[in-house]
Amino acid sequence: MNAPQSDFANGCGLDVALAAMGGKWKPLILYHLRSGPRRFSELKRAVAGISEKVLIQQLRELASAEVLVRHDYCEVPPKVDYAVTPFGMTLIEALLPLCEWGVRNRNRASAIDEARRI
Repeated sequence: MNAPQSDFANGCGLDVALAAMGGKWKPLILYHLRSGPRRFSELKRAVAGISEKVLIQQLRELASAEVLVRHDYCEVPPKVDYAVTPFGMTLIEALLPLCEWGVRNRNRASAIDEARRI
């Protein structure tokens, strides 16, 4: 017998993981921060297609979830960068298998997406 959906979510922790990094942009932001701190403008260029407003919002949410930290250097002109916390690195480690899956299945997923458009 299958467990109810709510039991599955509560038992496996997907609700916690998705609350911390859910959405289209947060996993991409984390991916680009995995190798070290980045400034806002670097992230804006790295995460293609994200608006400045959404990037600011997503960075704030990740910081409030203690997944990343914002470091303000209190300089003129302003200098701010973002870095992943040790807690955030555990989340990135969990996301890396999804990255690998996407790389392995990119062609198949693209073909399926193209077939849907026809």
